[in-house]
Amino acid sequence: MRATVDRAGLDPQGRLPKVQVRRVRKGDLGKVRDVLEQTFGDFLERQLGTRPRQAFGGAQYVHHRWLMEPWGCFVAEEDGAKIVGAALAVTLGSVGLLGPVAVLTNYQNQTIGQQLVRAAQEFFDENRATLHGVVTYPTSPKHLYLYHKFGYKPKSLTAITSRAIDRGTLRSPAAKPGKLQLTTRRFSTLEETKKKAALARMHRISNAVCRGLDLAKEVEIVDGLALGDTLLLERGRDLLGFAICHTPGVSEAPAGALYVKFLAIDPAQRRPEHLVEFVAGVEALGAEFGVQRVILPVYSRYWVAYSMLIQCGYQIDFTMVRMQRGKQEDYEDPTHLVLDDWR
Repeated sequence: MRATVDRAGLDPQGRLPKVQVRRVRKGDLGKVRDVLEQTFGDFLERQLGTRPRQAFGGAQYVHHRWLMEPWGCFVAEEDGAKIVGAALAVTLGSVGLLGPVAVLTNYQNQTIGQQLVRAAQEFFDENRATLHGVVTYPTSPKHLYLYHKFGYKPKSLTAITSRAIDRGTLRSPAAKPGKLQLTTRRFSTLEETKKKAALARMHRISNAVCRGLDLAKEVEIVDGLALGDTLLLERGRDLLGFAICHTPGVSEAPAGALYVKFLAIDPAQRRPEHLVEFVAGVEALGAEFGVQRVILPVYSRYWVAYSMLIQCGYQIDFTMVRMQRGKQEDYEDPTHLVLDDWR
């Protein structure tokens, strides 16, 4: 059943409702999903003039994120009965990511969103996250002001890019005589005893990109729930990069698309041609899964990566703005070959 806004958030005497923020329980998951869909559906309808059939194009955010980080998921509940808002947060090592945050339309402007963000901030503090991030709509003063209240500063745009997979002209890595060739391998094919070592090698790469960043939870939830796969870029025995990929179903991938949540090339191996070859490997993985397109997010401060995607034929579908607070606010190196999405 869809969550509905059946009144303006006031009781018969015109008083504001009594709202309590608490952590999400298993029985809340369907209602939280409905709150997110309805809230963002309302927002996009106001922005676009027409209501999308699905606010996120079929992408889902609630169930697997709750399984991955149950202590970082919060709801705002009216009078102990009706869920009117929700916020999801996760810590990836020293990095805390906030969102989505949603409050049903007729319950907005009553500080409920602030209460949800405050709960997430306390969760970050409990877990000693030193860099906090959120992505929001650059054209929405309300969203920008909400996060500004908590010390988040708008930085640069994140471009959500995509490209249709042309199975007849899939790009393949060019062979170079006398050198070990780059190869790709799926994390899911590793023996269980070797997965831990692979996670440690991935952590060395992510830590070189941003000190303390650890994607192990993301890799493990994708693997454990079969949300997609993590693609490893290797040369001989060396791991040069990895890409956490979601495929349609109950993941963050929209219908018909392979979506890359995070991709990084080892900064010590940051050659643009490595990114081009790895993107070709991701497209080949998408063809294996039978999807029609690949979605790659790129933060514009990673300028080399952004430029390479455009050269590879990726087009910008829409943009979001990244907001950050914390000690490592300006950690990004424009030459790092990183594709990441903080939504």
